[in-house]
Amino acid sequence: MRGRGIQLLSQVLLQCYSLLQEKEVLHLVLFYESRLQDNHLVIPSVLQGLRALSMCEVLSPGLAVSVLKAIFQEVHVQSLLQLDRHTVYSIITNFMSTREEELKGLGANFTFGFIQVMDGEKDPRNLLVAFQIVHDLIAKDYALGPFVEELFEVTSCYFPVDFTPPPNDPHGIQREDLILSLRAVLASTTQFAEFLLPLLIEKLDSELQSAKLDSLQTLTACCAIYGQKELQEFLPSLWSSLRREVFQTASEKIEMECLAALRALSACLSRSVLSSDSEDLLDSFLSSILQDCRHHLCEPDMKLVWPSAKLLQAAAGASLRTYHRITHSVLPLLLEQYTKHTQSSQRRTILEMLLGFLELQQKWGHVEEDESTLLSLQGPVCSVVFSALLDSSVQLQLVGIKALTVLGSLQGFLSSSDLELVVDHLIRLALHEEDSQSSEAAMEVAGSLAPTYPKVFSGHMVPRLEKELQSGPPLRCVSSSEREESYHNCHSLQQRCLQALAAVSTHTSIVKETVPILLQHLQKVLKGTEAKNTQDMISVCQSLHRVALQCQQDAEGCWYFHQTVVPCLLAMAVQAAMPESTHTLPGKALLEEEVLAAMIPVISAATTHLSPELAAQSVSHVVPLFLKGDVSFLPQNSFPCSFQPFGDGECLEAQRRLVALLMAFVCSLPRDVAIPQQEWLLRELLALSCSCNCPFTATTAAKCFAGLVNKHPAGQQLDEILQLAVNRMEPSLAEGPRRTQALTLLLWVTKALVLRYHPLSSCLTDKLLGLLGDTELGPATADGFSLLMAESPDVLHKGCHADVRIMFRQRFFTDNVPKLVQGFHGAGPDVKANYLKGLSHVLNHLPKPVLVTELPTLLSLLLEALSCSDRVVQLSTLSCLHPLLLEAPQIMSLHVDTLVTKFLNLTSSPTMAVRIAALRCAHALTSLPTTVLLPYKGRVIRALAKPLDDKKRLVRKEAVAARGEWFLLGSPGR
Repeated sequence: MRGRGIQLLSQVLLQCYSLLQEKEVLHLVLFYESRLQDNHLVIPSVLQGLRALSMCEVLSPGLAVSVLKAIFQEVHVQSLLQLDRHTVYSIITNFMSTREEELKGLGANFTFGFIQVMDGEKDPRNLLVAFQIVHDLIAKDYALGPFVEELFEVTSCYFPVDFTPPPNDPHGIQREDLILSLRAVLASTTQFAEFLLPLLIEKLDSELQSAKLDSLQTLTACCAIYGQKELQEFLPSLWSSLRREVFQTASEKIEMECLAALRALSACLSRSVLSSDSEDLLDSFLSSILQDCRHHLCEPDMKLVWPSAKLLQAAAGASLRTYHRITHSVLPLLLEQYTKHTQSSQRRTILEMLLGFLELQQKWGHVEEDESTLLSLQGPVCSVVFSALLDSSVQLQLVGIKALTVLGSLQGFLSSSDLELVVDHLIRLALHEEDSQSSEAAMEVAGSLAPTYPKVFSGHMVPRLEKELQSGPPLRCVSSSEREESYHNCHSLQQRCLQALAAVSTHTSIVKETVPILLQHLQKVLKGTEAKNTQDMISVCQSLHRVALQCQQDAEGCWYFHQTVVPCLLAMAVQAAMPESTHTLPGKALLEEEVLAAMIPVISAATTHLSPELAAQSVSHVVPLFLKGDVSFLPQNSFPCSFQPFGDGECLEAQRRLVALLMAFVCSLPRDVAIPQQEWLLRELLALSCSCNCPFTATTAAKCFAGLVNKHPAGQQLDEILQLAVNRMEPSLAEGPRRTQALTLLLWVTKALVLRYHPLSSCLTDKLLGLLGDTELGPATADGFSLLMAESPDVLHKGCHADVRIMFRQRFFTDNVPKLVQGFHGAGPDVKANYLKGLSHVLNHLPKPVLVTELPTLLSLLLEALSCSDRVVQLSTLSCLHPLLLEAPQIMSLHVDTLVTKFLNLTSSPTMAVRIAALRCAHALTSLPTTVLLPYKGRVIRALAKPLDDKKRLVRKEAVAARGEWFLLGSPGR
């Protein structure tokens, strides 16, 4: 009865403790303290009341101490239930946060009292709170008195943490939470060092991997606060354990943590201030490391070379002092060993170790000449790196190329003559090295070093690349085969020159030299007559695109590139589109779809990062060019006739193709840039997309229209232009010769509106759903659902400032998949496949977590899609099912019989891509519960024997992998 009365009072206090007055709190505290001596059945309710009172702001001075003393004396905390123990910890936590000075007045008695409270605690929920209290005791400088060891023992008994959360744990406490909380306690004070370090050494020597990891991570954390005094006694044992683990362990994780701990130990010793009579522990510690590791670098079999090198590099990376001490001993030895060994593989190993030490030098920046071992070895180091670049081994070359990057980043290390030699090597590797890996790596290094040494690269590399680019095949060739081979070699060299010019364009001063060279080469190609001109133009555009991307973060370089390249490309295109030019081969080459498609990303990348002011300046020229034919801003603007891309007439068909370049420009502008005559432009694009006979032109016009609509501010103007578009599309979709163009426009406008959550998007989507039942347009409409959901490479993506709302795919799925399913069930047999194809496209682009939640309702339809004869539907459905087999095995196992049958049937498909996808799904089936799969094991293994003899290697490869997994199904340890 007393217990129920106190329980009621405590529940009331927990609701209204903030309303109590000081005298009321005093009387209640005295009452509750006396109740602590009552029967043990009453204690839980008493503790709840005290918890409420501990949160009162009007608690009189001294009452907090009084309550805690009463709890320490009267309550045997560990005999209470978990919730009641948690209440005690909450009371202590509340008082520590509001009555810190009062509790500190208790001195070490408070620490001792808490030790008694915590001793024997086992519940992880309570341990998290208890560890936090111990951490606060230390961090807030409470008196520990003679109880340091007791406090350590009461917490360290949980080290290393051995806890596995129960399945479906509602509290969500993970093992990692306890590990981090306990580590924060153990590594919070130097007073624990004499007890903790022997414990860590003991656990390091154990066989338990988790204990080793926890010990190493805790040691690393402790080094942040320890000094020489704490570590001195234990350094030999710690080094012995760390060395043993690195030399012997098979675990990369343990090796990594050992190296981190060694680096932390070395850094800790480096920070310690030496008195005149004290021993230099760092020097003796590093001497031990060098003594145990250095000789392994010289062993002929090189067995322990890498473990030793890693230990030395870990110590050297701790501080500038450790770096000098280690490199002074090791670098000369590595250079000697490189000269001594003649095999490329051994030299590569030595150079990789040398590279590791060179990379550490970058941490410390510029070093005075009299301090740096590396500067004193400048000549031998450069000699070793340059010799690696001349070696026939590609792998050794790659390490040497990487070393060039590091040497170039060290301020003052390379002399001017060294830099010229570096450029010579890079040009040779980039242009003439047969292996593409070395060539590409050399170009990357040139790009990374160019911003540091722009004058060297612009003065030496760019002119030589230009000369190589302009050189042609020898004039005298004996036979046609020789001429062909000579042309091929010259063409390959030109390709590499173009790539190298782009790669080195990473500084504005260099860009100003390379861009005119690239544009000049494009003009030269335009005037040529070779059949391979198209590919040459594409190569130049790809190089220009790379330069544009590299300029984007530099405002000056970005504007230079834009105002130089965009007008020049437009001028070339306009010239090629003139009636006099279209009948000649060079003009046609520039107007080919592949070339225009290569020019689009160049103009787009040159525009996306412009400032609004500069973008507005540019748009005031480009839009009038297309609407009014104003060519005044173009270089070489004397054209034989007017430029009218939106005009009527067959003779203007070539000019209309250039709308692709307009799309690249206007759809990449920032959203806050006003487009002049935008309504006029939208109407012209709309008319062109619906009336043009050329699919390429009609599609680019539709994309351009959609890109502008997506960014258009909401309001009456947008509503009018959208209504105009709907009025143009509906009659064309119903009948006539241009149904395909109207569908293309509908798809792109729908995508533009879906991305920005425009209200009209649902109406347009319903039109598309209706067209799935159309026998003529249905298949193309189904494929269009992929367009709606996928990322578009040139327009309507965030990179070109499109209005893309988060989770638009999930919203589209929620709104339209039920309609797709309903349409499928009501459709005739000749169009059912269209609905399945549309559905599979939507599901393929949906985030997998969302798809898994909807799987039970859609799985039967997906399985039906596998029976469809349409290869696209099959392939799309298989690619959708594959991740689901891995992420939702329990749901998929309910349909295992159907899945096995469908997948095995599709392994005989006439389409290679379908066979490969079906075999991957058959492989993924093995992730389902073994007990479900065992009845099918023999059948599947027999069926997978056939694709082992498939005529396609990729199919055979997948069959081997899948059949192997099925053979191992049910084996011990699987």
